[in-house]
Amino acid sequence: MGSKNKLKRFKENETFANVIQPSREEVLGGTFPLKGVWAKEAFKNTHPIVLELGCGKGEYTVNLAKQYPDKNFIGIDIKGARFWRGAKTALEEQIDNAMFLRTQIELIDYLFAAEEVSEIWITFPDPQIKYKRTKHRLTNEDFLSKYKKILSKEGIIHLKTDSEFLHGYTLGLLHGMGQEVLYANHNIYRNEGAPSEVLSIQTTYEKQYLAQGKPITYIRFRLR
Repeated sequence: MGSKNKLKRFKENETFANVIQPSREEVLGGTFPLKGVWAKEAFKNTHPIVLELGCGKGEYTVNLAKQYPDKNFIGIDIKGARFWRGAKTALEEQIDNAMFLRTQIELIDYLFAAEEVSEIWITFPDPQIKYKRTKHRLTNEDFLSKYKKILSKEGIIHLKTDSEFLHGYTLGLLHGMGQEVLYANHNIYRNEGAPSEVLSIQTTYEKQYLAQGKPITYIRFRLR
């Protein structure tokens, strides 16, 4: 994407009612006004909050919002030019239960209050295979502890990835920590039993991976 196009999207995002872009200072300074009141203030309802982390173009956020009108969905990514597409689609199609938040995922526990979130989707994250990059892996222990802070007691995390490495790493970590793995499948389109929303929604990247013959993996788990 050209820099001109990116700037155009950034400018448009600023006008979108469903895009929230707090400054780092606001978040770390504890003055972010939506923490603890997302449903009431942002969505004007009392429905459960569901996050998509590293949402990219927002395909899961938008499509889950269509499937589950009784839940509120927030796509989170630092790259606003990417989720511009999802935000624009949600506005055009009047999908009122989908919003987008431009921030770094490591700040998530500053943006949501304890037990404010009912579900987290992590869809096709960078597996960060190199050892030096493990601190950026979205299912490492540090990130899991942040998710635990904001998830309700029965809160669910979904991990959908084309990376067999990340699938295996996450499963091993969860078992080692004594966490509750509710469902795991190392090839959702070949083995039966994957939930419908895992099969019916496919991101742009996922379609490319499937065309290459890559297996798509999925884990659903709960943090104790």
